Amino acid sequence: MKWTISNQLTVGRVLLIPLFIVAFYLPGTIAYYLSALVFTIAALTDWLDGYLARSRNEETAFGRFLDPVADKLLVASALVLLVADERAPAILAIIIIGREIAIGALREWLAERASIVKVSLLGKWKTMIQMLAIGSLLIHNTLYGFNFHLVGVILLWLAAILTLWSAYEYMHKAWPELVRKPESNGKDAKPVQVTKDASE
Repeated sequence: MKWTISNQLTVGRVLLIPLFIVAFYLPGTIAYYLSALVFTIAALTDWLDGYLARSRNEETAFGRFLDPVADKLLVASALVLLVADERAPAILAIIIIGREIAIGALREWLAERASIVKVSLLGKWKTMIQMLAIGSLLIHNTLYGFNFHLVGVILLWLAAILTLWSAYEYMHKAWPELVRKPESNGKDAKPVQVTKDASE
């Protein structure tokens, strides 16, 4: 396996998750700011590793596998902690995490049938708003008159709406493959173009 800078950043993002959890449970208000800082650094590595992999032509099978896994672990960990601390509505966390599980399974199934997966602007917006929402909810406090908690909740609702919208796009475009007769065995199947999150 080629051990690229992008792969190192992806592995580093996974290793930051335990540090993020520890920071979240530190005593006092330092936990808000430190956990938000660690989460932000981890989220930025998501953008950076993808950029480096493309610009340096260093995309690898390992990176394509681990990058979405690292993203989902980071987001799911943050949402579970925020719900447990009563900073985020549980229904929104269920929508976001549930969608990732369902669409992840759909992507894997489509890949087995050699279907095409393309990046969409909707996926980029969803990912960005989701990260901003979690970061704001982690800060939690009001600073210089700016209510991070309120902004975070609003952004998380928006992220959940975009999550459902993008899930509908996936299902709508993949539907012909899902209802195709088993006896065709994919031999006459045409590639299905579905959206793909920017983080992946």
